[in-house]
Amino acid sequence: MPPRKIIIDTDPGQDDAVAILLALASPDEIEVLGIAAVAGNVPLPLTAKNARIVCELAGRPDVPVYAGCDAPIGRKLVTAEHVHGKTGLDGPDLPDPVMPLRDAHAVDFIIDTLRAHAPGTVTLCPLGPLTNIATAFTRAPDIVSRVQEIVLMGGAYFEVGNITPAAEFNIYVDPEAADIVFRSGAPIVVMPLDVTHKALVTKARNDAFRALATPVGIAVAQMTDFFERFDKEKYGSEGAPLHDPCVTAYILRPDLFSGRHINVTVETSSELTLGMTVADWWRVTDRAPNALFIGDIDAQGFFDLLTERLARL
Repeated sequence: MPPRKIIIDTDPGQDDAVAILLALASPDEIEVLGIAAVAGNVPLPLTAKNARIVCELAGRPDVPVYAGCDAPIGRKLVTAEHVHGKTGLDGPDLPDPVMPLRDAHAVDFIIDTLRAHAPGTVTLCPLGPLTNIATAFTRAPDIVSRVQEIVLMGGAYFEVGNITPAAEFNIYVDPEAADIVFRSGAPIVVMPLDVTHKALVTKARNDAFRALATPVGIAVAQMTDFFERFDKEKYGSEGAPLHDPCVTAYILRPDLFSGRHINVTVETSSELTLGMTVADWWRVTDRAPNALFIGDIDAQGFFDLLTERLARL
């Protein structure tokens, strides 16, 4: 099997960084066509910078990085420095990137790439707000049918919200964009909080990263050391959930995950539940299924895969 072609759309973010590293560590299975930065965890100048820092950490300055949308569709940007720190990659002391941003806008890169490749051969992997993807779909509706699959981190059902009582951060930041994507008709796989909160970096798992004794292993351990403080205090959990690497792991090992093909609708008008992913888990409506909503993960298998791959960088 040739490697699967993907575009990573991201707002790094420590867990975004680990998701990118996992992809770049798996060239036999994944070909990263490019990275599209979007405003989310931190503003766009930082997410575009952080994506390049991660590429250089992986020894892959050849991977093209594009800056995308700097604000949601019709809303003010909400960021998450309270989780990820002022830079978005607080924890390790990583040098500023030398590799330049590519000149094109990330939305144009997404459109042009999907048009340039055969239909059904490029997978989109959004790790942050869906602004870039929705903007591309709106500007170029012809590309929707060319997408092989969208595997995204966002939303929640049983775990409800992490930025409001009802909403997960990525969807809440740009609910209109999420609504466009979920209504697009493209095949979608969703990694919600319901599954990512089961991918916890325990002390033993973080020690395994650090024991790699490589710049990548040490940096990942330091990232997790930093952002786990927030989740431990908030949830009383034994470690931080690695949300975004679940997307990459699904591309590599879908057998580690299980879920249901159901209808997922995004709330865009309610002040109370804005950004909620209304997932028809129990199939109680007649709304047609539009997404594979993941509900469970083999957490140890996930961390074994992650540690083994990071050791390659």
